[in-house]
Amino acid sequence: MANIKDVALRAGVSVTTVSRVLNNRGYIGKETRKKVEDAMAAMNFSPNQIARALQKSQSYILGMIVPDSNHPFFSELIKHVEVYANEQNYKVLICNSLDQSDKEAKYINMLTENRVDGIIMCSHTLDVEAYKNVNFPIVTFDRIISNQFPYVASDNYRGGELATEHLIQSGCKHLLHISGPLKLDLLANRRADAFKLTCMRHNLPHQVIEGSHDNLTFDYFKDFIMNEVADNLSNFDGVFCSNDIVAYALYLYATEIGIKIPEDLKIVGYDYHSFTRMLQTPKLTTIAQPTNRLGKVLSSTIINMIENKDKDTVNNTIVDVELIKGQTT
Repeated sequence: MANIKDVALRAGVSVTTVSRVLNNRGYIGKETRKKVEDAMAAMNFSPNQIARALQKSQSYILGMIVPDSNHPFFSELIKHVEVYANEQNYKVLICNSLDQSDKEAKYINMLTENRVDGIIMCSHTLDVEAYKNVNFPIVTFDRIISNQFPYVASDNYRGGELATEHLIQSGCKHLLHISGPLKLDLLANRRADAFKLTCMRHNLPHQVIEGSHDNLTFDYFKDFIMNEVADNLSNFDGVFCSNDIVAYALYLYATEIGIKIPEDLKIVGYDYHSFTRMLQTPKLTTIAQPTNRLGKVLSSTIINMIENKDKDTVNNTIVDVELIKGQTT
């Protein structure tokens, strides 16, 4: 959001001159007034919003730290967070941590110094204690930090259960789950819990292979499949992947070496973001996370905390997921 100094700089005048134009006080030449008014219009400067911010000691800016805004899931989530925040007259400052703890810490410091009103935390590399020193509202996505910070997540356990049950009902007898890093205490790891418990309930042999937390790219997952999964792939007839990009990388590798999908190997992904919806071959079977609902809840939760609508209550939210049947099972 532009401020009075920004307007003055763009118009080539002093802050005092801008203030006089805003308050219609003192003599201001027509040419100078037009320069200031044109600068305000170009920068979408709203005097009323500035006054409201000063009166309430708010910036009306939210910080949002994500692992990688280039990832289709997070790019969609950002969009829906921003849409709802904008409707409430808030702006969103996006920070890419790339799942590096030093970058995440620096972004938290930067957002604090720039006096954002609250942070939506989607990157989870730092220890819990690092968040407890922050003196403004935080809402997390897919992670429980403490009782003082609410979280928003999809129903990860139900998603893992739906995926695993679907593979079993499709005839799979030897199952593999390619997960994220289970050493991190993330709600997304409930997918792995559901996978293991569902397999045990059906007395079926199963295995979990963990991926990295600091790389979400297709190239990484393609190499991961070749280096960490390929040697054991023939032992399985069904694979539940922690996201759709690794599911697609697995599909490509399997077809390249002559494994037929879904006849020889069935694959279920997770997310159903824009990347997945655009795929024509194959149509992935996957678990859909509703990014529109998640984004709106993240925005509304942090704004309610800022405006003291939920001052004494921490409202955690779990959003339903659903199975999308495709051509890979």
